[in-house]
Amino acid sequence: MNRKTEPVWTPFLHESTDLLKQSIESFCFTLAAKEIGRIFKIDRGIARIQGLPGVLAMEVLQFEADVAGVAFNLDPHEVGAVLLDPGEALKAGGRVFRTGRVLDTAVGDGLLGRVIDPLARPLDDGGRVASEERWPVEREAPAIIQRAPVTAPLQTGIKVIDALIPIGRGQRELIVGDRQTGKTAIAIDTILNQHDQEVICIYCAIGQRMQSVARVIAKLREKDAMKYCVVVVASGEMPAGLQFIAPYAATSIGEWFMAQGRDVLVVYDDLTRHADAYRELSLLLRRPPGREAYPGDIFYIHSRLLERSTRLKPEFGGGSLTALPIVETQAQNISAYIPTNLISITDGQLYVSPLLFQSGQLPAVEVGKSVSRVGGKAQLPAYREVTGLLKLAYAQFEELETFARFGTRLDERTRQAIERGRRVREILKQEEGDALSPLEQIAVLLALNEGLLDAVPVDEIRAVERRIRTAAIEHKANFMRLARGEKPTEEEKRLLARLAKEAVAEMAS
Repeated sequence: MNRKTEPVWTPFLHESTDLLKQSIESFCFTLAAKEIGRIFKIDRGIARIQGLPGVLAMEVLQFEADVAGVAFNLDPHEVGAVLLDPGEALKAGGRVFRTGRVLDTAVGDGLLGRVIDPLARPLDDGGRVASEERWPVEREAPAIIQRAPVTAPLQTGIKVIDALIPIGRGQRELIVGDRQTGKTAIAIDTILNQHDQEVICIYCAIGQRMQSVARVIAKLREKDAMKYCVVVVASGEMPAGLQFIAPYAATSIGEWFMAQGRDVLVVYDDLTRHADAYRELSLLLRRPPGREAYPGDIFYIHSRLLERSTRLKPEFGGGSLTALPIVETQAQNISAYIPTNLISITDGQLYVSPLLFQSGQLPAVEVGKSVSRVGGKAQLPAYREVTGLLKLAYAQFEELETFARFGTRLDERTRQAIERGRRVREILKQEEGDALSPLEQIAVLLALNEGLLDAVPVDEIRAVERRIRTAAIEHKANFMRLARGEKPTEEEKRLLARLAKEAVAEMAS
């Protein structure tokens, strides 16, 4: 007798059918409107778009041909967008999509040692940037209640700066001067001097030639400085939109480290080209021009950038962000529009003189026109002990030297002041890349103040200085307080004076 049997796979078929029915019943179809705009005009670095009624200011837009942009002008009947990639492939009528994401950049420890563009896309051969967090490029500056006084020094290793125009952690110190006078060299030497200072350094190149940027990167790698550096590049060959957002992106990267309680140094090289990029974009987008064709908010783009530099109170993390913006002048015109704007925003300026540069006075920092509004509060106590009125005396010497060129008969006191000033000027000379520790600087300045170098011929001052530096390093164990920047004891002063006298005697023999 044949019994009809049910196939063994039938129960599995029933279970699968039930699961499929449950999935379909539980699935909820939702229809969402997706805004798509159309390009109706494309120009150099900008695009005018119709549509996108819900777009946000500074929202990232995605164009066809894998081109990114950002919403810049939100006019009633159109959106003015700034392109962040070359737009040669874009044409009128092309589609534009919203991303719903405000312009941001990658942050984190994974950026250390990398060369990136403002959107954190790699420009080196290190592969994809390792970062799991992104911060907006435009962020509010810390509130006043979160800020702490600037009291900790940022040592540059450059005598004329550390002794006479000190920079503090959290300060904004402008480097201003004509082109090819050593402004970038001062900033790079400052970065190199942070190798043992636990300071994260960010070099932001804006509108520079790639050849110049490559030289900077090569120097940082040669000195093994990339391990604590991030290089953000928006070169002159890149779209003006990238050049405009570059300093804000670099600051956001620095703010992430500051939020972790770390000290950060950001170099903006330079804000003249940043202002030019913003002027170009504004004119193309038909924003009203003002003085020198710059838009009316040119002051605001730099003030909102540099206001983000500060030192935080311990309860808010305790980190700091120091800014060294660079601005270029023409024919020593320090009263030009952009330089005067930045001078009024920052906490002081280092004026780099082309006349000093041409005469071989390097670094070519003109002491009389340079100032630090933080001053001695951001200086190690040892410097205050040995520098005294050195800056004022040096500025007076320059005036006396100019007066003496007319052949006027000078009294003995004036002649001595001029002779001392010439030795001060020789001592303040320093070769590029030759950073000095606080101990070396203080030893040399102490010998200068005590008059131990007055009898040394001017052309032998540099050789005597090197001997004093070498002797101070060899006897470092006897200057532990001084090496930490603390006020020297009388015993330390006597020992330094003895070492300086021995160095002078060796040269004389």
